[in-house]
Amino acid sequence: ISSLQVYIIQVSVGNHQWTVKHRYSDFHDLHEKLVSEKKIDKNLLPPKKMIGKNSKSLVEKRQKELEIYLQTLLLKFPVT
Repeated sequence: ISSLQVYIIQVSVGNHQWTVKHRYSDFHDLHEKLVSEKKIDKNLLPPKKMIGKNSKSLVEKRQKELEIYLQTLLLKFPVT
């Protein structure tokens, strides 16, 4: 039985919408790179450690937080 969690997140910008499917570690890796290269706030990403991290309510909570994270990044780095 695998304990890996993949988050499925809808992202919208204007009339464009797409779905991303990634593990938390993928978001964490991206965030670390953005913190070092683009100087974004290191506290923007939801915390890595969660007790009961595979419970349905916590997975849903983190998914919403990751959606907010991605939307915030899109506001900080608009596509031209």
